[in-house]
Amino acid sequence: MGKPTQIEIEELFSLARDKSVEARTTLANTVSDLFFGNENILSEHERDLMTEILNQLIHDVEMDVRKALAQRLSDQATAPRELVIQLANDEIDVARPILMKSPVLRDAELVEIIQHKTMEHQLAVSRREGISEEVTKLLVETGNTNVITALLENPTASIASSMLSVLVDQSKQEEGYQKPLLGRPDLGKDLAKKMYWWVSAALRDHILENFEIDPSELDKSMEEAVEESIEKDEAEEDPEYQRPFQLAQRLAENESITPKLLIQVLRQGEILLFEALLVQLTKLRLTLVRRILFEHGGEGLAIICKASIVEKPDFASIFLLSRKTRPGDKVVDPRELSRVLKFYDRINAEAAEGVLQRMRLDPEYLNSIRKLHTEKD
Repeated sequence: MGKPTQIEIEELFSLARDKSVEARTTLANTVSDLFFGNENILSEHERDLMTEILNQLIHDVEMDVRKALAQRLSDQATAPRELVIQLANDEIDVARPILMKSPVLRDAELVEIIQHKTMEHQLAVSRREGISEEVTKLLVETGNTNVITALLENPTASIASSMLSVLVDQSKQEEGYQKPLLGRPDLGKDLAKKMYWWVSAALRDHILENFEIDPSELDKSMEEAVEESIEKDEAEEDPEYQRPFQLAQRLAENESITPKLLIQVLRQGEILLFEALLVQLTKLRLTLVRRILFEHGGEGLAIICKASIVEKPDFASIFLLSRKTRPGDKVVDPRELSRVLKFYDRINAEAAEGVLQRMRLDPEYLNSIRKLHTEKD
């Protein structure tokens, strides 16, 4: 289609006088073809005329026409600005390609759309290439997890380091943020190291493989976190509980916590002191120590004893005595003892220490070990 003829222009005026939906749809299609056809060479006056016609018709034509027009305009840098803004504020099926791709839209229009349009409009903006920090800040402030996840999955989006830090903190509860955060090219080593404490085992491996983090840095941070958690556990206890923990701390400082002492304390029925000694020996939180003592199977107790270089006969005594501290039936099934001793034999001290370190960070890590042990049996 070449330059519009006088006959075609007269047809346009004729269609414009017809107020029916069909006529207006035909008019919009015709003007669109004239305006955007590759073969057309329009004068500036003719382009202005076509733009004016489209601006006036755009809300009166069928949805399919608006969608097609938005698709044609979405990647054109010279598209009429007012028309692009109208389409960007249209229903999402029309607006989506404009919001995601149009180079004509500026931050000011995107900000208005984020603040006043639907979540679907926000999602489209979050997937837009090269969005600025001003726009990404507003998207994060929507608080919508779907919008934020889509934003994090957009590697071209510019997100301020302060905003990334906020999202890293939120990822402790919002697991859906974790993987896209770790996949971002702008996530720094310090933030990745911070996430190490609460992400899954698979994502921890990803952190170690993709960020230059010295494992000794993690060990040091872990020790500091463990010490803080132990102090918190002790501070939360009632005053009557303080004495066993204070005694256990003094014994630990003097390196006096031995397997023989653990057995003696258990035989005397000093359960709280025994728990306090295990907290000092293993650097685990009190709540986890108690879970390990009362759990069925005894794998956790076997691991912490092996890591603490407790010999097999002493471990057997500790296991049997600790079973008697459980509520309910205190009789130990011989098969239970046999199973846990086999488990104790299969693990070495170095592997047990590695598991113990993971347990300090993630109490649920023990469940994975227990499941593996069950599957092998």
